[in-house]
Amino acid sequence: MSYFLKRNEQNLFHGKFSNFPDFVTHAISTRIGGVSKSPYDSLNLGLHVGDVDENVLANREKFAKSLGFKLDDIVTPNQVHGVNVFRVDESHRGRGSKLYTDSIEKTDALITNVENLPLMLCFADCVPILFVDVDNRAVGLAHGGWKGTVNKIAAKTFLAMRENFGTKAENCLVGIGPSIGACCYEVGENVKEACEKNFPAHVDELIINRDGKIYFDLQAANKIQLEQVSLPSENIDTANECTCCNSNFYFSYRAARKNNLTETGRISALIAIRG
Repeated sequence: MSYFLKRNEQNLFHGKFSNFPDFVTHAISTRIGGVSKSPYDSLNLGLHVGDVDENVLANREKFAKSLGFKLDDIVTPNQVHGVNVFRVDESHRGRGSKLYTDSIEKTDALITNVENLPLMLCFADCVPILFVDVDNRAVGLAHGGWKGTVNKIAAKTFLAMRENFGTKAENCLVGIGPSIGACCYEVGENVKEACEKNFPAHVDELIINRDGKIYFDLQAANKIQLEQVSLPSENIDTANECTCCNSNFYFSYRAARKNNLTETGRISALIAIRG
């Protein structure tokens, strides 16, 4: 299993997981190949960050088309760093695709078993977590910032898929995408305390003390919580790429702050069941 970047004919790069089956269309975008101007240069897919709406919609249309979809197909939520999981059906097609105010409200994970209905979330250092039920043909997508991660958004997404679609742990594949790594993700005592409370047996793995500072391993925390709800380790593929270290490819809020920028764009993860 491995995560890799594939360049397509539209000069876009798609982050892909090699363990996902052929009936799934998925990709994690990069910041390359769009029309947005600095500090959102160039493939910014977030409508809520201060970029020109027309540029974001052009970027979203290009990204959707590169995966075989129309902009009007995409379903995306208003992400709030919570743990709400929302089941998407045909009635939600297009929600949030063109208007941020039309997004699914206060949700950080989407699941569906409807064909050709792409789910999309936005990221700039937080963790994209992609799910595939290979037996029941269902997919999910979650957003794991530190709050969502310590409150186990990834595990709750799997449990929601189990409840809604009958997903079994042994038949569920997960891709944990690029995010800020433990190399760069300096956090405060509040994050350490939350980790000690919710991951008491794994604090030494997830909290790194270096040069008098505290760092948190987001990607590892999401993998551990999935293993805690019985997903086999071999079913979970982790990108092991840091968005802050690789901010030439991925939008990174921390990297932007280091360059005295108050805002940046958003990459997206998209997943759908092929008809």
